[in-house]
Amino acid sequence: MNQNDKPLYSGGAISRRTLIAGATAAAASLIAEIAEAARPKPVPVILDTDIGDDIDDTWALGLLLRCPELALKLVVTDFGKPEYRAALVAKLLTQVGRTDIPVGLGVPANPQGTGPQAEWIRDFSLKQYRGRVYQEGVKALIDVVMRSKERVTILAIGPVTNLAAALDREPRIAQRANIVGMFGSVRRGYGGKTTPEPEYNVAQDIRACQRMFTAQWPLCITPLDTCAQAGFYGDRYQRMLRSHDKIAKTILENYEVWERAVNRKPELKLNQRQTSTLYDTVAVYLAATQSADRDFVKMESLGIRVDDTGNTREEASAKRVEVATEWKNLNGFHDFLVERLTNGTGR
Repeated sequence: MNQNDKPLYSGGAISRRTLIAGATAAAASLIAEIAEAARPKPVPVILDTDIGDDIDDTWALGLLLRCPELALKLVVTDFGKPEYRAALVAKLLTQVGRTDIPVGLGVPANPQGTGPQAEWIRDFSLKQYRGRVYQEGVKALIDVVMRSKERVTILAIGPVTNLAAALDREPRIAQRANIVGMFGSVRRGYGGKTTPEPEYNVAQDIRACQRMFTAQWPLCITPLDTCAQAGFYGDRYQRMLRSHDKIAKTILENYEVWERAVNRKPELKLNQRQTSTLYDTVAVYLAATQSADRDFVKMESLGIRVDDTGNTREEASAKRVEVATEWKNLNGFHDFLVERLTNGTGR
């Protein structure tokens, strides 16, 4: 035996190949640990939603579940119809395997109301949800914010009756949360109008929106100026139709039910050409990105006041709000939407 080939220790032979392999594995493990430590922690998020009226909330919830930048801690239903809205959320989370997410019922206005997705939950009730259900969703929202070690982002995509109630009950949440939402009409209105107008989420509860806009928390919004242009068609939509991803398929199931209801045609099949306007998905994108990384939209810091008619007016003396005022790359945003919603499938 050549001296160089002698065992490295007397208890048994360890070859150079074994040592090199062990060192390589250790180095790879260390690199993976460093990369994991360098990756930003997901931001804790509460979704406050009026899901169940327009279909865009359903698309937005699906997108939120596909954003690793965000950790969804609670979904609270807003603006009445709490049982109906909460059941929609609960069934969607059940169907996509996310019953780890709690669901809270919002302020109980119009508790017996339903909407155009009622057929989808005809055979489902909140009692079937394996996750946690909070009957007092406003209290649950306050608890999540106040107990969190990190600042929470409240993603608000409906009228904000719940948030006004939460502020009245516990004003300190404004010191521990950020708001990202779909609100207002700053320079453009519905359908590309070149003049602003009262936007639905603001106009449905003006007092609550005034309360939210003047609270201490940082506020970032997509108004109609940008979100009214969200929605895709053609090859992008065909990719959604081809996808077998469970979130994409669940969204499309809801979309078909919603279309039949709003068009009052029970025999209507799924729209094979395009989505409806996906207003709320833009708010999810804003929540998932930092200011420096928002390549698709132009952001401006503006003084915004909600007046008594539901208009969101620019005023220099009003509280500063980060506003997505126009698109820099709308096609890029639509590509982002499709890639996330399909989980990279359907090509």
